[in-house]
Amino acid sequence: MPRIPASKLPDWIAGTIADFCATSPANSLTGNGGEPAWGTPLVGFSRGDDPYYPRFKADIGPFLWPPEEAFALGWPDASAAADELTVISWVLPQTTATLADQRAETGLPAERWSRSRHFGEGFNEALRRHLVEALGRVGIAAVAPALLPGFAYRMSERFWLASNWSERHVAFVSGLGTFGLSDGLITPVGKAMRCGSVVARVDLPPTPRRYSSHQAWCLYYARGTCRACARRCPADAISEAGHDKQKCHAYLREVTAVHAKAALGVEVTPCGLCQVKIPCEREIPLFPRNE
Repeated sequence: MPRIPASKLPDWIAGTIADFCATSPANSLTGNGGEPAWGTPLVGFSRGDDPYYPRFKADIGPFLWPPEEAFALGWPDASAAADELTVISWVLPQTTATLADQRAETGLPAERWSRSRHFGEGFNEALRRHLVEALGRVGIAAVAPALLPGFAYRMSERFWLASNWSERHVAFVSGLGTFGLSDGLITPVGKAMRCGSVVARVDLPPTPRRYSSHQAWCLYYARGTCRACARRCPADAISEAGHDKQKCHAYLREVTAVHAKAALGVEVTPCGLCQVKIPCEREIPLFPRNE
């Protein structure tokens, strides 16, 4: 396959992601066809040397990979400096049907939501692999950090349990959203979504960040109002102090994982009740789309 002109690469990458979402049988609530798990994706880009990446490592812990460390793990014989890399991030929004089912629930996630957490994330993994392979075919080395053998969760001195590559933090740096009171990412298509990313050895223009802080689009942090996500949380893990990760984790492991295993026969930890029936479910609440 011929190389693509640099000026056309951002659109080609976004199109590659969108086409795979639209045509792959893996984008389904069963993992092999049928009702889609995800709607139309959003795509953003950030520079590998964006100052936020070393800042996150300093805040969260030395186990956190900045883009150049993740790339080196995937390409040990062809490592690259941070300024040679671009991080490609995407957001996969929940479907209208899944959102409707989830809104009706108060203590346990809807079946569609649980399916999206299991089969939908399976598709997200397939999308990561697909993009890495597609980039390779046009001569661009890339790696999906979340698929690396060393990807795992570690204990952060400041933030308790944290992974060594955070898809939500990457999406924030890539102009796709800001964090809410629940720690969920509020994006232009709302908080009810999952995200993924790939690090590529290519120089692409970053997506402008339309916010000045990491919590700018949350009604609570912007105006001191809302707290709807806290009222939706069955584990009482969200308060004005933020997100209690230990309470949340315990509820996932002890309640929703048990429910999903009984209902679907799969090992998964769904919940997401704090992501629906709230002002930021499907949009940025400070800039509603109907205004």
